[in-house]
Amino acid sequence: MNLNLNGRRVLITGGSKGVGAAVVSLFREEGAQVLTAARTRPADLPDELFVAADLTTAEGCATVADAVNERLGGVDIIVHVLGGSSSPGGGLAALGEEEWQRELDINLFPAVRLDRALLPGMLAQGDGVIIHVTSIQRELPLPESTTAYAAAKAALSTYSKSLSKEVSPKGVRVVRVSPGWIETEAAVALAERIAQDAGTDYAGGKQIIMNSLGGIPIGRPSKPAEVANLIGFLASPLAATITGTEYVIDGGTVPVA
Repeated sequence: MNLNLNGRRVLITGGSKGVGAAVVSLFREEGAQVLTAARTRPADLPDELFVAADLTTAEGCATVADAVNERLGGVDIIVHVLGGSSSPGGGLAALGEEEWQRELDINLFPAVRLDRALLPGMLAQGDGVIIHVTSIQRELPLPESTTAYAAAKAALSTYSKSLSKEVSPKGVRVVRVSPGWIETEAAVALAERIAQDAGTDYAGGKQIIMNSLGGIPIGRPSKPAEVANLIGFLASPLAATITGTEYVIDGGTVPVA
């Protein structure tokens, strides 16, 4: 399917691995002008496509926004993939001030800061797409390990919905993509941490997560490329009237009526 993304100027956060890397690959294949940001450049990504920055800080977000304007002359599509959790297991008692702040710094504030910096250019051209990658954890948090992460993703979803109401009438679409369990490096690390706390192996940790989510009816986690395909469609002109909504891609994990 031709997504008609050729020549579109795209910023993708967290593009060094996992879903972010899959999104970078898809947009490059579609002929878009891609710029991505992370702390460290992966070996297979050319320098001209990458900005080294710590997006958990205001300074890092400013560095990326400046690079977008200097290298691309503005932006047509922003895909906020950056996110994750490094909080320890142990429930609420294990979450101190630093853990809460860290989850907000990686899962909420980078999107807010970059949108604030780059949205004026989109509004001036009367065209653009912003995609926020949230999580089904906002509906199905794991009390043992992801309370702070889930709360931060819920905040991101609420922020995204509000932004869509403000800017959609001005030509900028804002959409959310809510993945469930994805077989990424971060997901593997989470399963390993849970496995260690439970005294089991990776397969056991993975099963604990799947069980706590109520299972995955389709029988497996999503692949990064599958999430990237959804994001690519939503960012394309094929989805020209889609805005303000949240698309769940979780293999049926979240029960529906």
